[in-house]
Amino acid sequence: MIPTLDDAHATIRRGLLITALALAGVATVIIMALWLTPTEVRQGLAQKIFYLHAPSAWAGLLAFSLTGITGGLYLWLRDPRLDLFSEASAEVGLVFGVIVLTTGPIWGKPIWGTWWTWDARLTLTLFLFFLFVGYMALRNALSDPAERARFSAVVGILGLLLVPFVHLSVYMFRTLHPQPVLLKPSAPSMDPRMLRTLLTSVGVFTLLYLGFVTARYGLSLRREARGVADGD
Repeated sequence: MIPTLDDAHATIRRGLLITALALAGVATVIIMALWLTPTEVRQGLAQKIFYLHAPSAWAGLLAFSLTGITGGLYLWLRDPRLDLFSEASAEVGLVFGVIVLTTGPIWGKPIWGTWWTWDARLTLTLFLFFLFVGYMALRNALSDPAERARFSAVVGILGLLLVPFVHLSVYMFRTLHPQPVLLKPSAPSMDPRMLRTLLTSVGVFTLLYLGFVTARYGLSLRREARGVADGD
């Protein structure tokens, strides 16, 4: 299916609308975290960055996972739209990766006493981030669309295989990160008000991912449509 400029512009508008709603949700989460959620006893106010840090990590891992999944589907179906979505999702994942790698040290400094340590989860997260930096560099280095899509799909799948280890690292290694309080076999061990804010933030950041990736995918569609119109 050859994208049209009208399709691309409609997709961009839809993405921007979703993003605007999500950003309003982020503002709501900040208000909830600061004024409607109790302060953690041992960590104090520094813990409240958790409500941005953890959901942005979720959104980043979701983005990288979908990059790998759609890359695998591209290798099977050879649909260029899947490759365009993979590109968009990887780029959005890097945005969330920057948020994670920025908020983590800001939270870690007052709690751990250091900006950075080679903790297993931190190291794996940084490795995953750089893998997708390489993914984007690879895409920019290859000019042939089919070759670019094929090689990028393989890198995306490798990133997808790494994602579970980021989550499981706290079980597999001795780390400074605590074990999950939400994704655990037993019930979440959180104050209900904290859990409410966290779940709200996870939903908001999922919506923010959807808005970002839709708008970014629309930009890719517009690029392809203009290339067809120009005869490239």
